[in-house]
Amino acid sequence: MQVTETLAEGLKREIKVVIPKQEMEAQLNVRLADAKDKVRINGFRPGKVPLAHLKKTYGKSIMADLVNEIIRDRPGKILSERGEKSATQPSIAMTEDQAEAEKILSAQADLEFTLTYEVIPPIELKSTDKITVTREVVEIAEEEVNEQIVKIAESARTYETKKGKAANGDRVTMNYLGKVDGVAFDGGAAEDAELVLGSGQFIPGFEDQLVSVKAGDEKVITVTFPEQYPAANLAGKEATFDITVKDVAAPGEVEINDELASKLGIESVDRLKEIVRGQIESQYGNLTRQKVKRQILDQLDEMYQFDTPQGLVDAEFDNIWRQINTDLAQSGKTFEDEDTTEEEARAEYRKLAERRVRLGLVLSEIGEKAGVEVTEEELQRALYAQLQQFPGQQKEILDFFRNTPGASNSLRAPIFEEKVIDKLLTEVKVTDKTVTKEELMADDEAEGDDKPAKKKAAPKKAKAEAAAEGSEGEEAAPKKKAAPKKKAAEDSAE
Repeated sequence: MQVTETLAEGLKREIKVVIPKQEMEAQLNVRLADAKDKVRINGFRPGKVPLAHLKKTYGKSIMADLVNEIIRDRPGKILSERGEKSATQPSIAMTEDQAEAEKILSAQADLEFTLTYEVIPPIELKSTDKITVTREVVEIAEEEVNEQIVKIAESARTYETKKGKAANGDRVTMNYLGKVDGVAFDGGAAEDAELVLGSGQFIPGFEDQLVSVKAGDEKVITVTFPEQYPAANLAGKEATFDITVKDVAAPGEVEINDELASKLGIESVDRLKEIVRGQIESQYGNLTRQKVKRQILDQLDEMYQFDTPQGLVDAEFDNIWRQINTDLAQSGKTFEDEDTTEEEARAEYRKLAERRVRLGLVLSEIGEKAGVEVTEEELQRALYAQLQQFPGQQKEILDFFRNTPGASNSLRAPIFEEKVIDKLLTEVKVTDKTVTKEELMADDEAEGDDKPAKKKAAPKKAKAEAAAEGSEGEEAAPKKKAAPKKKAAEDSAE
């Protein structure tokens, strides 16, 4: 086999491989001899089929299998012998001339193919002793825990039907039908919908017009959807809702006691407080972790500057750009609305893609040298988390991971990265700083692994693991564009 490098430009490589026809024929004869005792051909006793007849009958099919095996196995061996790692799957080119292909299958011509690929650049790891990070820590006050307990109690409170008019704080049960220009729209209808007046759950103006309604009332209310409403066909539009009030109920007293805890499946109110405190700590801990990780990545980004394989950058950019355009379509916005242009946005997110690829290669090298591994148990936990995110689609997700080569890498990569960050945290200088929760939750304006290089250069990218929730109909229901997220403590108790 002859291996000749025909291109070495930056990270790009092109290798020409030639396997002489004599070598191909020799390998073919070995396989024919092996098949001689196995095939059954009418007119010949087992093992007595002449090699020439066997070659005439099965030669081309066996040679085709041989060629496929060489194309599959040799590139990896060639790169290994050259001490190179390909950034992506090497591109393999062979002759497309039918007559030439026939000659190869008949062992009358050399097998020639070309490998084209980009190498992963060699990375010389640097000392991490100059990396310093500030770990922001929030001291959780008892008042904050109690506030969350009260919110949980309010969400679990009971309501009793009352006579008379609805007031703020009362729960109204109703049927409604929404219309724009007199035409009902998808997601704008519901039966037996419950709404606590004053909760701010529905779009502005909706709840105010239900104050003073009574059971049995029918009325039409008029509201205007917010300009930033996620359903673009409703954003900024005036709509009417035909309302039929079915029940008005007054709230019961909010009591924080063991009975409340029991309703939530918890043994005591003291245990409930422990859970709530733990959830708040976890919430703040995740934010602290994100900021610490950002600081490490920023400093690694400054330490390592090298050419990145464009194939990896292209793939990363395509993923980012696809999400950006999905976000714009869902919000009904344009690049101009985000105070940028498509050209500027492309340039900024291209830089982001390059940064991610470069840092990914650095973290991979650090992890490999440190012996970081992802266990099967960790992969199973990650897969279970994926299944939890998409109820009803568990079978499809399992089939995807079982049947798609390399699919498990999407689970392994983030686990590996976090374990490398853990390793780095044992080496770098970490200084704790007590901050308020407002300071901890403040937006980080610095560049990072999930932000473009300059502020407002393009719309924000949704997190990779996030999936669009709800159908179009659900988006069109008269709810706020973005209701405040429930606290982790509330989530645990629901």
